[in-house]
Formats: sequence, structure tokens, C-alpha cells
Amino acid sequence: MYIVVFITCANKKEAERIAGKLIRSKLAACVNIIRDVKSRFWWQAKLDKADELLLIAKSTKAKLNKIIKLVKSLHSYEVPEIIALPIVGGNGKYLEWIDAAIG
Repeated sequence: MYIVVFITCANKKEAERIAGKLIRSKLAACVNIIRDVKSRFWWQAKLDKADELLLIAKSTKAKLNKIIKLVKSLHSYEVPEIIALPIVGGNGKYLEWIDAAIG
């Protein structure tokens, strides 16, 4: 099963480091880095906010546990957002490329 994984990051350096490591480790075929994410959330019983970057990683469910472990080892947050969603369809050639890229 193919997945997309959302990972928020505190800054550009952290986002680049995590994205690069995911690609070099062949845990993701592609990672998009989205800037200027304005997050609002509950943290420690208080309403909080942060300016973040969002990583969108394309991978497979079989790689998810390794993705989580790697991200947690590199991330500055106590509880980083690492959320995987299934890809229910798409361009068959692109999905084949994901397999080839992370083989």
C-alpha cells in the first residue's frame, strides 16, 4: 500500500535535514517541503501556535515504522506530527516509480 506522510517541522534546517535523510535512506521516494504553514493547536492544556514547514513524503506502508523512528530521532519536537494516509489511487506510472525509487 502506498502512503503519504505529513510531518511538520520547526524550521527550514530541520525540514531539509529530515527530508534529505528520508530520501537518502530510501524511506521516501519524494518529499515536498511546504513553507509558511500556520499551525494552531492545543498543547499542555493551552491554545498554542507555531510557524512551521510541512513535509509531504511519498512512500509505502511497509516503510512507515522506519520513517517514524528516523523522524523521531532527528526532530526537535517532544511529540512530532507524523501522520500517514493511504493513497487510494493515482497515476500508475508514478506509483511504480515510488516502488523503483525506494526499492
